[in-house]
Amino acid sequence: MSAANSSSLTPGFFILNGVPGLEAAHIWISLPFCFMYIIAVLGNCGIIYLISHEEALHRPMYYFLALLSFTDVTWCTTTVPNMLCIFWFNLKEIDFNACLAQMFFVHMLTGMESGVLMLMALDRYVAICYPLRYTTILTSHVIAKAGFATFLRGVILIIPFTFLIKWLPYCRGNFIPHTYCDHMSVAKVSCGNFKVNAIYGLMVALLIGGFDIFCIFVSYTMILQAVVSLSSVAARHKAFSTCTSHICAIVITYVPAFFTFFTHRFGEQNIPHHIHIIVANLYLLLPPTMNPIVYGIKTKQIREVVIKFFSKSQRKAHGY
Repeated sequence: MSAANSSSLTPGFFILNGVPGLEAAHIWISLPFCFMYIIAVLGNCGIIYLISHEEALHRPMYYFLALLSFTDVTWCTTTVPNMLCIFWFNLKEIDFNACLAQMFFVHMLTGMESGVLMLMALDRYVAICYPLRYTTILTSHVIAKAGFATFLRGVILIIPFTFLIKWLPYCRGNFIPHTYCDHMSVAKVSCGNFKVNAIYGLMVALLIGGFDIFCIFVSYTMILQAVVSLSSVAARHKAFSTCTSHICAIVITYVPAFFTFFTHRFGEQNIPHHIHIIVANLYLLLPPTMNPIVYGIKTKQIREVVIKFFSKSQRKAHGY
């Protein structure tokens, strides 16, 4: 079908149906999602505030953490408010171009999340393997350039998604059985051949996720070799403890991401659709919710700054 004919079959808007088969339970489903979103916004904004205002946290590790928090809060904000409008007010319509914009930001920020986790693994590698050169290697300039490169990579690789979706004809209707505009969910509404979409989506997943996971694996392999070679048990424990928060963040991010990715392509016949949609929402909400909690509990410096901050606030409130 020609591009002109395809554009004539482009709908003005899509209908996001929420969680198929569980429409009656939308209110109950929305409650934990809303609670998680509030925690994600407060926790990540709190992390960014502490890192920007506390001089003790002006170190490469925490700059990367601030970048992760910014990505997290932006990531979940692209979908959750719209999802809650579907659940609470039955506002299911989304303009076609707004759908494309949401799809772009969801996937671009997914790539950004993965990229920041990869940069944090490299940060841990430098900190443990080259401790004396840590601050000279990871300068503010290097961190800014690495963050911008990660952002640019996501933008360049995700922009084609919008054109691939726009060129598809939509003669079957405009109902999307999802809570947000995901690339393959929108493509499957089309009556055209979306094989190119599926192939390109797989290529992007390999270029971003595959590359990042490879770098993370190599970094931790070298970290493990360096830690094992340490003679002191206390030094080994200290080195390992600096990585636990990051390892938790990796697991929280990649497990639901892989489930969603492979279900879209290979497991839809075996996994109930409502399970897939719920996990797809958790995949965007779980990392932003859990990362501030994990880093707050596992990172001694952040715990100390939080205690110091609240004790200072209490003294001010009592006029001391």
